[in-house]
Amino acid sequence: MENYNKLVEHFKTIANFGHLSAICGWDAAAMMPSGGNQARSEAMAQLSLHIHQLSTAPQLAEWFDKAESDNLDAKQQASLAEMKRQWRLTTVVPEALVKAKSLAGSKCEHAWRTQRGENDWTGFCKNFEEVVNLSQQEAQIRAEQSGLTPYDAMLDIYEPGVNSKQLDALFGDLISWLPNLTQEVIEKQKSESVYLPNERYATAEQNALGLDVMKLLNFDFDHGRLDISSHPFCGGVPQDVRITTRYDESDFVQSLMGIVHETGHARYEQGLPTELSGLPAGEARSMGIHESQSLFFEMQLGRSEGFISHLSPLAQKHFTSNDAEVFQPENLQKVYTRVQPGYIRVDADELTYPAHVILRYEIERDLMNGKISFNDIPELWDQKMQQYLGLSTKGNYKDGCMQDIHWTDGAFGYFPSYTLGAMYAAQFMAAMKQTVNVDDAVKSGDLTPIFTWLSENIWSKASLLSTDELVKQATGDALNAKFFEAHLRSRYL
Repeated sequence: MENYNKLVEHFKTIANFGHLSAICGWDAAAMMPSGGNQARSEAMAQLSLHIHQLSTAPQLAEWFDKAESDNLDAKQQASLAEMKRQWRLTTVVPEALVKAKSLAGSKCEHAWRTQRGENDWTGFCKNFEEVVNLSQQEAQIRAEQSGLTPYDAMLDIYEPGVNSKQLDALFGDLISWLPNLTQEVIEKQKSESVYLPNERYATAEQNALGLDVMKLLNFDFDHGRLDISSHPFCGGVPQDVRITTRYDESDFVQSLMGIVHETGHARYEQGLPTELSGLPAGEARSMGIHESQSLFFEMQLGRSEGFISHLSPLAQKHFTSNDAEVFQPENLQKVYTRVQPGYIRVDADELTYPAHVILRYEIERDLMNGKISFNDIPELWDQKMQQYLGLSTKGNYKDGCMQDIHWTDGAFGYFPSYTLGAMYAAQFMAAMKQTVNVDDAVKSGDLTPIFTWLSENIWSKASLLSTDELVKQATGDALNAKFFEAHLRSRYL
């Protein structure tokens, strides 16, 4: 196993530099003063280049060829396959393009943090155009190597084995029944009375509540932390997971559930097998599976009646406001399952969220395939928002096409993961309920049986299986939208 072992040590070295990159990225978003951006961008670009050079080292091709003849067990064979997949994804992109895209992305993202608040699409485009151009170059190079369309070649980075033909069919099915279901639920909820937050909820109080909820969800604070950023995310590495949220002192609802969401990401990372640490096979299977864990925590678990019964006393414990009616379990349940089309994806309810994702998917697909220009995005965004959600974003860039961080650094192909994740999550919950009394576990406050199932069926598998194999082993079925639809109808009708 000499050549396999060489590959293992080499990829662990790459992972160590990736560790540094992840923590530096978290710091830039959550801690770094604005004046440090230029120097940080240059340092990150150099680090990205070094990681790329390690990942494309000339000796790797020979090691991979010879490792095929090594006497490997099934887990090692899966590990070798994942190392080779990552190597192929990396080697196809020239070093100069890697560095240029890293620099352009850092510059665009940093400026976006100010430009979004100023609704400055024109200023944003001065940086965004370069990110799009470089991403299209990357997509074309990947397409020529893989035989996929440019967009599918980018999608393959995040969702191995998934293509736009599958997504067109899947999302086409969703959008065929989801708008009508949404309207049906909105009509049903019109007759319900609900008390919405209308006091001031201090950031310190919200933070303390969030930390208590993370404890309820068994977050390991010896290997992670919670901070604030303009866009919530989960970063870092499994041994040191960094999650962030943002607070609105007029409304605790979104930030709290945002923490639950990011904790789902974090628990997945913290639950990955330590024996595969530093290896591609020890990483999350796909971004869709990653999102399935955050959405399992937020939607399947976090908005359930049983879980909200625990949120209620915690909210009353931490907030000094007079909103007694707001914090009642029955009312919080209504607040967290309220359906109302809105502009902001991260604030969207469970029913309208897929429309936000499908909109972005359709735009980025056509952008990478060269069918539209970046200048077309605002108009297309407005058209699709009106079509899917009945809202116009004309001239409102900050709440429209400038609201997300993903495109600022060229993460085209990522957005489908969110709705794939919601579908996986519903299917995992349906399968879990066949062997676990989920309702009793949630009501008791001891969520161990739930986390044990997730660990055994999802977290511990990491990337040893393909996504399809993982889902079939865990649930007995391939991904099927019927579980998502059944979940929505059961909860909302």
